[in-house]
Amino acid sequence: MNLRRALHTGVAAACIAATAAPAGLSAQTAPAKAAPAKAASAPSANPLQVRVAQARGFSRIEFQWRGQARMTSRQAGQVLTLRFSRDAEPDMTRLRVSPPKWLKGAEARHVGGVLELDLILEEGAQARTGQADGVAFVNIFPPAEVAEAPAAPALGLPAPAPTAAAEPEPVRPNPVPADGVVRLDAKLQGSQVLLSFPWAAPAGAAVFRRGDAVWVVFDAPARLDVARAPRGLRQFGRMEAFRGPDYSAVRISSPVNTPVFVISEGATWTIALGPGAQAQPTPIRVRRDETGGPASLTAAVSGVTRIVRIPDPMVGDTLTVATALGPPKGLLSRREFVQMSLLPSVQGLAMESFAEDITLTRQGDLVAIGRPAGLALSSPSAIANRREVPSGAPQPAGRPALIDYDNWPKTGSGGFLARYNALVTAAADEGIEGAESKVAARMALARFLVGSDLAFEAIGVLNDVARQHPQLLNDAEFRGLRGISRVMARRYKEAAADFSSPVLADDSSAALWRAYLAAETAQWPEARREFAAGAAAYNQFPAVWRSRFARADAKAALALGDLDGANTRIRMALEEETDAVEQLQARLLQAQLSEKEGQTGRALRIYQAVATAPLDHIAAPALLAATRIRFEEGAITPIQAAAAYDSLRFRWRGDATELATIRALGRLYLTQGRYREALEALRSAGQRLPDLPEAIGLQADLSASFRALFLEGLADGLEPVQALALFFDFKDLTPLGVDGDMMVRRLVRRLVDVDLLNQAADLLAYQVDNRLDGVPRAQVATDLALIYLMDRRPEQALIAINGSRSTVLPTALNRDRRLIEARALSDLGRLDHALEVLARDDSAEARDLRAEIVWKQKDWPEAGKLFEASLGERWKSQEPLSIEDEGKLLRAGVAFSLAGDDEALARLETRYTPFLEKARNPEALRVALTGVATGRIGVGEFGRMTADNEAFAGWVGRMKEKFRQAAPAAAKTADAGAAPKQG
Repeated sequence: MNLRRALHTGVAAACIAATAAPAGLSAQTAPAKAAPAKAASAPSANPLQVRVAQARGFSRIEFQWRGQARMTSRQAGQVLTLRFSRDAEPDMTRLRVSPPKWLKGAEARHVGGVLELDLILEEGAQARTGQADGVAFVNIFPPAEVAEAPAAPALGLPAPAPTAAAEPEPVRPNPVPADGVVRLDAKLQGSQVLLSFPWAAPAGAAVFRRGDAVWVVFDAPARLDVARAPRGLRQFGRMEAFRGPDYSAVRISSPVNTPVFVISEGATWTIALGPGAQAQPTPIRVRRDETGGPASLTAAVSGVTRIVRIPDPMVGDTLTVATALGPPKGLLSRREFVQMSLLPSVQGLAMESFAEDITLTRQGDLVAIGRPAGLALSSPSAIANRREVPSGAPQPAGRPALIDYDNWPKTGSGGFLARYNALVTAAADEGIEGAESKVAARMALARFLVGSDLAFEAIGVLNDVARQHPQLLNDAEFRGLRGISRVMARRYKEAAADFSSPVLADDSSAALWRAYLAAETAQWPEARREFAAGAAAYNQFPAVWRSRFARADAKAALALGDLDGANTRIRMALEEETDAVEQLQARLLQAQLSEKEGQTGRALRIYQAVATAPLDHIAAPALLAATRIRFEEGAITPIQAAAAYDSLRFRWRGDATELATIRALGRLYLTQGRYREALEALRSAGQRLPDLPEAIGLQADLSASFRALFLEGLADGLEPVQALALFFDFKDLTPLGVDGDMMVRRLVRRLVDVDLLNQAADLLAYQVDNRLDGVPRAQVATDLALIYLMDRRPEQALIAINGSRSTVLPTALNRDRRLIEARALSDLGRLDHALEVLARDDSAEARDLRAEIVWKQKDWPEAGKLFEASLGERWKSQEPLSIEDEGKLLRAGVAFSLAGDDEALARLETRYTPFLEKARNPEALRVALTGVATGRIGVGEFGRMTADNEAFAGWVGRMKEKFRQAAPAAAKTADAGAAPKQG
């Protein structure tokens, strides 16, 4: 893996067709030819490399380990101690002899088998440690008083001598508006975002990309107002504006693959983010300066206006930028050199330097890049020597989708690096010639990389040559070679696109790859069919791939129940002369076959044997299967099985085994009643590895578990508050439609039963605000308003009703909403409005509510009549009065008493006196019916204190019963809606 990582830069060089001055590459490869073989292997002798870099405002020390190592730090005074989790003998010469700024020295020691480093900082210097991109680092910053000093004297940088010799800037109209502010104008146009910066006069600009940021730099110090920048777009994220003494700039966070264009129209610069039809900028040519003197480079930048230095707050270094007037001209690809890099741009030129004394100077329309001692560039003779393509380059195989492991990875007597460098050099030179170039050298390099199992590097080479020569997409060998590389890189969707090309449709070697892809994505019938179609090419593949193809067909046969076919393919895989890794993977399939045949004892022995392998990607699935069998046979307890699964899911991650382990753990937790842990385990995989079939099964398990808990009653044993907390923590799993509505109704019913009205309201409010629309939203909003009324929150009830109005609601739902709205208005004291809402409603519920409103208006004669009418002929029944009936009787008696209607009061007393003995509050009823105040409260006060409370309690009880009946009614409605229509 370390060798592969080291080769990325070389492959990238071959892929960059615009490397006209390959200085950086030559400078690195030329010494390799002259150095002895021992020097090539020297870096690998020590597992730790120490690198030092110097920026304008800080020093940086990096520690790169071969393999994994953890770094911790502590500081005592000016001594920073770094402790690593491994031991090594690093080269400390640079830190001891010539330490970077603000570091006095360094010492290494070995303590307890690990390495410790002491970094001695200058007085007042500050240090920050961290890890990024596989390396540990220390950034050392100057003391505060030094940092405040002028930049050039404090850092000891040479004075910018080129400034005196540089050509003076031409006189141009001041582009800064009168108020000093340039305001961003943004708009969407198709798939692009257009960001316009209108200046008062033409301004010089530079637009370039650095990592995941696009920089826009202008040569005038205006204040850039980016407040109008849109938010939440995929083309870009955060936008920051900066201003210096001679520039203004904007840094735009944008995904690396987002295209960038720039348009110059008069005094306005427009940056387009996203794919569009704009033309590419005129290429800037960077060439070696042949005029003599120290080695330097020149770039022709028409209309260059200014050289500015801009600090990058995210990286901590300083960029040197050359701005220019329109029309756009830029550097189409990144150019790497030993001491600096030129960033890709669509306007102007931008440089990041690795040495302190590199300068950019402007000389007319030329930008010179140099340093006093000269740049480290390759010699012209070395460039000329690259023109020769090496003899004996890897040749095509007999079929377009074959791998030739016998010839492609051959290195010859010079070893791997010599062969690799020769092929890369030939490929890079071939790419310089542009669209008219040949492709033989790059295809040869791709074959060598595939034969050496360097899949990602091969993909890069092949993608680059396809961009330059699109006609290659109709070439069978190109499609086959890129498809093989993508399979090796586990990019199965991309590989399927290559192998499904019409040029490979009838090729038997490609059929075997299609079979392998189908098996990896659980398309079992297709895998078997394609394997049969590729049988003619099977024996032409190397042994390792014959074994893998046979195993893929065996997996498909097992999934389809063809045990004999699976056994045949497993034996074919075991008969191949492959390494132990391939043999163990075949044994795993053999164990699965034994399990299918009912030989669980034999399967368990094989699993346990394979689980002892020192390779986790093989041992993990074996341990998973062995644990499952032992649990099913009762050899281990559920707690022991859960512990084994939980440990295994952190031991091995990144493939189908991880997902299978999480599924097993989630199911086990569910059977133990550990519902929260089950959902957390199943959700822990997130959307990782979505292309694997196991990922689909895991998401199905997660949804099914949530349904079982909240739709099928599995969570009914939990306390309502516990169930509510569980639901809210996983509310994103709530299904849309009837099932989701049923879940919420069931949970709301339980909360209402125990008077957790506020929590029930929150649950329904989430549904209304985030999940529902139309009639379902109005229905749930009606329930929400009802709960608000039960919780004595009439204002919120009105908001819920008014916020869910619709013209297509059913009649019954509209009637319920009117009643709720009227009751809310009544509770708010808007009694006339409440009566107006009920004016056309003659239902029993409306009459009861109308009586309550009249009661609040103190129209006692009318209130007494309405309450007595609401009771109807209830006095003829011998059943005890309900709490609601008691409330009506209390109000009727109090109203007749206050109205002085003795006849009506006597009528009530005659009819309802027999009910007093079994009443919940007989004394209150007796006072109401006789009109005689006994005790310390008067009749008026008694009416306000007792009748209102009793009536409200009765209404709340009726509403609770309504919620209890809502879930069964909804279930019947769902069943009826699911049934086919008759007739």
